[in-house]
Amino acid sequence: MSDAPRDATLVLVRHGETTWVAEGRFQGSADPPLSRLGELQAAAVAERLGHARAHPALPVPAGAPHRIWHSPLARAASTAGAIHAAGDATVSLTADSGLVELAQGDWEGLTAAEVTARWPDELAAWRTDPARHHAPGGEALDHAATRAGAAAERILADLGSGLGAMPVGTASRSPVLGYADPTTVGDGDAADIEIEPWAIVVAHDGILRLVLMHLLEVSLEHYWALPFGLCSITVIEVRSGRARLRAHNLAEHLPQ
Repeated sequence: MSDAPRDATLVLVRHGETTWVAEGRFQGSADPPLSRLGELQAAAVAERLGHARAHPALPVPAGAPHRIWHSPLARAASTAGAIHAAGDATVSLTADSGLVELAQGDWEGLTAAEVTARWPDELAAWRTDPARHHAPGGEALDHAATRAGAAAERILADLGSGLGAMPVGTASRSPVLGYADPTTVGDGDAADIEIEPWAIVVAHDGILRLVLMHLLEVSLEHYWALPFGLCSITVIEVRSGRARLRAHNLAEHLPQ
């Protein structure tokens, strides 16, 4: 989009464990709540993002995010709510229906064993060729990819529109190993450093794969190559309009 920033950062977070994940059930667009472990995971990722500059620093810009986006499904909304409660109270919390998980049709609510017994060929095709096969009554991957890409572009456009309201005089990025801190380089004043916008996106394994693949321009045939762990942190930067992956599936903050 024309108003998307040339430089920005997105932090992608999968929701915490649900009661259905704990039972080994397919979820899709169904709406089970977080389990007790999922609540603890959400609190842990909230604490980590609330202290993003603590050692080892996450590769995110200084200051608060512009907005926290989330899927409206309860598991993502609850995780996003925990992140919001642990951070800056002025940050907006916004649901986006484009971030809802891929519908799994007839498989939703069933265990992996039940799906394997009733649809062995369909499940095998989904696991090996997801670009061309999906759950009976479920959502095709190309359809989900279209809405995931549109959601990603809306989020970037929102970051672009919020640039004018951002504070001046804050370092734009966290330190990167092997590079100098931008606040100590050159003779310029810190207020001359361009402020970089960033946002947090809380959603689901499948849809976050598609958001990341859209930004990195990865084809759907590689869908299974980019998994998202429960309450893990993934950081993707946009530099001069091009996306690059800075961190993926960070999970050291989670309870064992």
